[in-house]
Amino acid sequence: MRKWGMRAAGSAVALGLIFWFLPQQAIMEGFGRISLPLFLGTLALFCCAHVAAATKWWWLMDRPIAFATALRAHFAGLAANLCLPGAAGGDAVRAAVAHVSMRDGPRVAAGAIGDRMIDLMALAILSLTGMLLLGGGQGGNAVLAFTAAGLVVAGFAVALYLFPPVVRGIWSRHPGLPAQGLVLRLSDAFATLGRQPLRLFGTLVLSTLIQALLVWLSIRLAEVMGVHLPVAAWLFAWPLAKIIATLPVSMGGLGVRESTLAALLVPFGAAAAPVVAAGLAWQAILWSGGLLGALVLMVSGVGLIPRGPAVKDGMQ
Repeated sequence: MRKWGMRAAGSAVALGLIFWFLPQQAIMEGFGRISLPLFLGTLALFCCAHVAAATKWWWLMDRPIAFATALRAHFAGLAANLCLPGAAGGDAVRAAVAHVSMRDGPRVAAGAIGDRMIDLMALAILSLTGMLLLGGGQGGNAVLAFTAAGLVVAGFAVALYLFPPVVRGIWSRHPGLPAQGLVLRLSDAFATLGRQPLRLFGTLVLSTLIQALLVWLSIRLAEVMGVHLPVAAWLFAWPLAKIIATLPVSMGGLGVRESTLAALLVPFGAAAAPVVAAGLAWQAILWSGGLLGALVLMVSGVGLIPRGPAVKDGMQ
C-alpha cells in the first residue's frame, strides 16, 4: 500500500503541475473534439494490437498453453493495470493466469521479463528511427534517446546472456544458498530464450509493428486536437515518453507520460496543451482497454488457483 500510495502521489503531483501551468480550457476543448466513432475505432484497433501482443508473448514462450488461455491472461493483465501500480503489476497478473495452466514458474517469469524487454527494445528502435529521420535530433534529445536505448539493450543482454552463467557460477560455489532449484530453473529459462535468436528477432519485429500502430493511433487523436507534426517527431517522442513512463514514480505512467510527451514535442512546434489533452485521451483508451480486459475475465471465469500438485520451487 505504501508503494501504491507513493506512485499515486507521483501521478497526482504530475497532473497537478500540468493543470497548474497549462490552460485548463484548452485541454478540455481538446477532449471535446474527439467524436464517439473516433474513440470507438481507436479502441477497437487498440484491442487488435493487444491481441497481436498476446500472440507475441505466447509465441515467445513457445506456445506452452492454449492460445485462448494466453489471450485471457493478457487481457487480465490489462485489467490489472487499472488498479496495480505500473505495467509490472499487469505482467504479474498475466503470468499468474498463465501459470495456472503451465505450472512452470521460472518459464513464465522468463517469458514475462523477456517480453517486456523486447517491447522496450522496440520502443527504443522507433525512437532512434524518428531521431534519424529528423536529421539526428537536438543535442539533449539525442543524448536522452541513446541513453534510453543503451540501458534497454544492456538490460536485455544481461538478462539473457549474463544472468544464467553468473547464477550457475554462484550456486555451484555456494550450493547451500536458498532457493537453488528455483533460481537455477529461472536461469535455464533465460538461457533457453537466448539460444533462440530467430524467435527473439521475430518477436522484436512484431513488437515494433505493434508499437508503430499505437503511435499511429495516438497521432490520429492528436491531429483532431490540432497537433500537426511530422510523423518522425512522433516516432522520436512517443516511444521515449513511454519508456520514461515505466519508471516507478507514477500509477502506470499517468501524468508522467503526458508531461514528458509535451516536453519532447514542444521543440518541434507543438503547443503543450493539446499534446497533453491527446495524451489524456490516450489514457482513456488504456482504461477502456483495461475494462474490456476485466470483462473478458468475468465472462471466461478464469481463476488464479492452480488445480493439482504444485511444481516444487515454482510459483505458488
